[in-house]
Amino acid sequence: MRIGQNPAKFVKEVAKPARITVAVLNYIPFLSGFYADMLKVLQACLDSIVQTADLPYDLLVFDNASCPEVRQYLADQYEAGKIQYLLLSDKNLGKGGAWNMILAGAPGEIIVYTDNDCLFSPGWLSRSVELLETFPNVGMVTARPFRTRPEVYSATRQWAETQPDVQVETGKLVPWETIRDFDLSLGQDEADIRQRFETGEDVRLTYHGLKAFAGASHWQFTAYKRVLEQFLPFQMDRPMGQVKQLDERMNAAGLLRLMVSDPLAMNMSNTLPGAPRTADPGKVRGNALLDFPPVKRILLGIYDAIFRAYYDR
Repeated sequence: MRIGQNPAKFVKEVAKPARITVAVLNYIPFLSGFYADMLKVLQACLDSIVQTADLPYDLLVFDNASCPEVRQYLADQYEAGKIQYLLLSDKNLGKGGAWNMILAGAPGEIIVYTDNDCLFSPGWLSRSVELLETFPNVGMVTARPFRTRPEVYSATRQWAETQPDVQVETGKLVPWETIRDFDLSLGQDEADIRQRFETGEDVRLTYHGLKAFAGASHWQFTAYKRVLEQFLPFQMDRPMGQVKQLDERMNAAGLLRLMVSDPLAMNMSNTLPGAPRTADPGKVRGNALLDFPPVKRILLGIYDAIFRAYYDR
């Protein structure tokens, strides 16, 4: 028999979520090797969101089975009120599995997604939302320009070139330093970056007075939840490497994929900007045997197999 009345019956109203949910996907399985500085990177990412977001938002963090130290840090941030929604998974669901929960469950009308290694600059949020709300039929907006594959923004370019009120410019329109800095953060070779810069081009659109570059990235984007829901669920059998599906499927659906006209977000990868690396890559590169392609391929294959055996579960 029930004893008394549920006090919740007398609550007259409940809190409403913010229109914008900023969602961060985090995965730091241990704090050594590649991940030695990743807790600091995560802290920098979250701090930059708090310090630079210029529109009301709720912060959601999905943790994909990180180590205890990282989960404790996130719990402390939640208790301090800096994180509004904290989801902790006891197993690594991969990026696709995490996206299925984040993109379906985030309460905001607009979802801002980011990996845990993104560093934001002032103005990034309002500028991203401005493009989202001004251009028609937008799939996603990324908060910096960089070179992306033309085949995954072909629908954006085709739309722009058929609209009389859209100005289209092509050429080397993104400064070399902006492209170089971003691609170096991905571990790419500067000579290769320069070669792609010289042979490629940027596509800049002007619509209703707003400039945007064609292209976007699954690494960081702003989108309407109702648009993202069209692409759920994601069926991915690997934790990484298949997330380009979102880029490809949005383009196939004819949705615009845009980037703001100047760099307001930066990929930190696994080190803080300007910080010395934990490991000295010069010592490794100085070993000719380790740099010999067949040996390097075998050793990296063994490393990958060991990592998957322990952490790809």
